[in-house]
Amino acid sequence: MSTERKAPTAGARPGGPRGGGPMGGMGGAPGAKPMNFKGSLVRFAGVMRPERARVVLLTLCGIVSVALTVVGPKILGDATNVIFAGAVGGALPEGATVDQVVAGLRESGNDTQADLLASMPGLVPGQGVDFERLAQILMWVLVIYLGAFLFGWLQARIMTIAVQNTMRRLRDDVEAKLHRIPLSYVDKQAKGEILSRVTNDIDNVAQTTTQTLAQLVTSVLTVIGVLGMMFWISWVLALVALVTVPLSVVLTMQIAKRSQPQFVAQWAATGRLNAHVEEMFTGHSLVKVYGRQEAAAATFGTENEALYDASRKSQFISGTMQPSMGFLANLNYVIVAVIGGLRVASGQLSLGDVQAFIQYSRQFTQPLTQIASMMNLLQSGVASAERVFELLDAPEQDPDPADPRRLGHVQGRVAFEDVSFSYEPETPLIEHLDLVAEPGQTIAIVGPTGAGKTTLVNLLMRFYEVSSGRITLDGVDTREMTRDDLRSRIGMVLQDTWLFKGTIEENLRYGVRDDATVGEEDFLAATEATHVDPFVRTLPDGYATVLDDEATALSAGEKQLLTIARAFLADPEILVLDEATSSVDTRTEVLVQQAMNALRANRTSFVIAHRLSTIRDADAIVVMEHGQIVEQGDHDTLLAAGGAYARLYESQFSAPVVDEADAVAGPAGV
Repeated sequence: MSTERKAPTAGARPGGPRGGGPMGGMGGAPGAKPMNFKGSLVRFAGVMRPERARVVLLTLCGIVSVALTVVGPKILGDATNVIFAGAVGGALPEGATVDQVVAGLRESGNDTQADLLASMPGLVPGQGVDFERLAQILMWVLVIYLGAFLFGWLQARIMTIAVQNTMRRLRDDVEAKLHRIPLSYVDKQAKGEILSRVTNDIDNVAQTTTQTLAQLVTSVLTVIGVLGMMFWISWVLALVALVTVPLSVVLTMQIAKRSQPQFVAQWAATGRLNAHVEEMFTGHSLVKVYGRQEAAAATFGTENEALYDASRKSQFISGTMQPSMGFLANLNYVIVAVIGGLRVASGQLSLGDVQAFIQYSRQFTQPLTQIASMMNLLQSGVASAERVFELLDAPEQDPDPADPRRLGHVQGRVAFEDVSFSYEPETPLIEHLDLVAEPGQTIAIVGPTGAGKTTLVNLLMRFYEVSSGRITLDGVDTREMTRDDLRSRIGMVLQDTWLFKGTIEENLRYGVRDDATVGEEDFLAATEATHVDPFVRTLPDGYATVLDDEATALSAGEKQLLTIARAFLADPEILVLDEATSSVDTRTEVLVQQAMNALRANRTSFVIAHRLSTIRDADAIVVMEHGQIVEQGDHDTLLAAGGAYARLYESQFSAPVVDEADAVAGPAGV
């Protein structure tokens, strides 16, 4: 396109803060407002609503897995009691009863030992370890932990399916949203910033959900189950263990409060850095041509430093959570071990119960620690989710009419009727413009940069909507048609060629309508008419030659010819040529011009050109200045009028004035 008001390019951002070219600014980053953590988390839960059946199922699996895991330490405590009772019983006289042994200890003043033996389950004086009973207990423990593993594995599998289904739908929603947002939104955003939201942020949401969803369910259930078992064994020790819980909650909340803004800044900085890298890669040739490598590196360093600083702060602050929780867990462990030992010695608890309780105290603090450590992941994921939601909440283009007008055969009469438009309300660009293109006519649009030429085409394509007035196609307001229907009638060849990764034939057939078929003869006829066939035949694989996304194997002129052939095969009723020959050499320009002449035959065409030699044979030439049509007519008429067109023409084709003395002097005068 021409350099004015380009729609999808990085060089022109109407109303935006960024400059043009590869060294433009970084574009607006999100996160200016405080992050709504709760709101975004609730909204993401809504995104996962279609997976609620799987979420319920994985929760049930988690309940079973946690229940089995929680029962394990209690049964292992019974195994400890069997071993301890066997070790003590083997040292006691055989044939005596427990009551006799306890009574004898009390008579000798050993009340502590008496209390210990009196409360010892399974104690038989003179009998050693009951290995048969011990084997039964250990077998049950093995079965229980194997069951916990299987249900935990099933929970993880269901969770993976649920998360990946959700991410697929989220990516589909983002892709659909990108097709509904207006071009004005894309113009004001750095492409790297949008790409970062579509790729990095969604990947981060997926990773966070995968790592936290099942773990969070399991941790909560574990806390509930373990707490119940702790109160069952000893309510006194349970209350002691709960002393550190309020401290853990307060600590988690304070750390999360300070780390959350840093996660928002981290992902905003990631978006800015991606935008810069994308621009530098796209314009790396210009960066080198103008010697801006150091400036680009300096900008990269600034953005990289900002990302490093935000990442360091967020990870450091959130990283203090786990060691802090670990300290509280160890403190809790010491308290429980001391008090539990005293209660065993006093006969109020068995050794196995204390061992089980200590395991439970570890199991109780471990999920709390896991929940705390998951908070940094959760905050990072919610920050990314909010950035994705901001994209999903972006304003959309006006919807197509519910009952659209559908044209059959299009004659190709295009009329601009009292059209006004501005990118910004306070800066009018086009005001009360009238222009008619009759079927089959070629309308050339010329004028200085910024005159509104490309804007006119953008309005015709409904990339932007007119502020007032209307544009009609065969008498039908284009706003009464669907955008797809309108654009399917129009073929475009732009100054900036776009070819995707694929074969040459796939690129050429890209514009063919889904309901249309192009046979081999028609295909070859189109490529021959547009001078594509000769140079493609010289390639080793011909039309099966695979191009990369930059089509580096082809020259600028060859790429331009391919785009013209693509428009030719699309067979549109209306044609738009926007500076299609500005980047090719003179010889190639002749071929391109011949191809465009073939393409324009029997079609209404709009040709935007700076090279006036390419539009001499146009049916009408429209000269625009400051969004207004200042002249209109054919080439000869406009030249004879001596107005704006004549001045443009003279500036291109008049020979420079050479002083006679310099001409005589020749090289010696240099």
